[in-house]
Amino acid sequence: MAAVRLGEIVARFGGELIGDGDRTIVQVASLEQARPDEISFLSHPKYRTQLSTTRAGAVILSRQAAAASPSACIVSEQPYLYFARVSRWLNPGHTPPAGIHPTATVASRLPASVSVGAGAVIGEACTIGENVVVGPGCVVGEGVAIGADSLLHAKVSVYPGCLIGRRAIVHAGAVIGADGFGFAPEADGSWLKIPQIGGVIIGDDVEIGANTTIDRGALDDTVIEDGVKLDNQIQVGHNVCIGAHSALAGCVGIAGSARIGRRCTVGGGSVILGHIAIADGVNISAGTLVAKSITRAGNYTGTVPFLEHADWLKNFARLRHLDAMADKIRALEAQVARLAEQEK
Repeated sequence: MAAVRLGEIVARFGGELIGDGDRTIVQVASLEQARPDEISFLSHPKYRTQLSTTRAGAVILSRQAAAASPSACIVSEQPYLYFARVSRWLNPGHTPPAGIHPTATVASRLPASVSVGAGAVIGEACTIGENVVVGPGCVVGEGVAIGADSLLHAKVSVYPGCLIGRRAIVHAGAVIGADGFGFAPEADGSWLKIPQIGGVIIGDDVEIGANTTIDRGALDDTVIEDGVKLDNQIQVGHNVCIGAHSALAGCVGIAGSARIGRRCTVGGGSVILGHIAIADGVNISAGTLVAKSITRAGNYTGTVPFLEHADWLKNFARLRHLDAMADKIRALEAQVARLAEQEK
């Protein structure tokens, strides 16, 4: 995108401009690395010291921080969200031209606006919406539906019968609709595979990270509701349901038939066991093991067992002082023993 003036940014996104509205901006950048033709932001107080030395042409920040800005600034109640909108405007992304690459194999009728990359395969009876991009090396199985304006990056695999909503973004290497982990034990100790006959239903405006896997349901469908954001290398087991607008960080593992509510966040590396339910508005810290259902909104942290975040912080603070506490207890025991000896 060509350079824009600060005044144009404020006219488009609102906020209060302090400084020269004719200053031109070509890109976004961090406070540390920004140049005079770039715009940055300050949303967390711990980065306040970087504000005084930044070379950014403009900074998006709160009213409280505006007086300390050495350059022009845009005052916003939500600096990070404002920055995100500016970044999206300045970096609209590249859309490949419509058409089917000569090396692609397509067995379904597609709208003329669809782009299919080199080596991609689209099976029979698929329903592909307008302006969909199917990247190089993707495999879209029979009977798959993909909503308008969705983007599949390179080498995404979508198994037969799965449904993807509108404006989805699926990053490279993701696998949607592979068999869930369903086996029944035989008497001799071997395992009998259970056919996974459910599907995967993905709502609108969902983003799925690179190498994330979403298993198809064993009987009913695995469901990812509207607006969910999944980071890289997440495992979603069969029959899981993730509620609308929840966001999960990298390497989260979700076992089969777990239900995650709406507007939840799950930190990286967390594990959610199967057949449990998590209420709406729950925030799970990184590395937490969730072994039982969570019935009310709040922040939860820990491993065995997990607790409400405030309780975990208090207990962990005590845990750090166990050695000192043990020394005090031994000293008190010795003192009690001496007193008892004196009374004899």
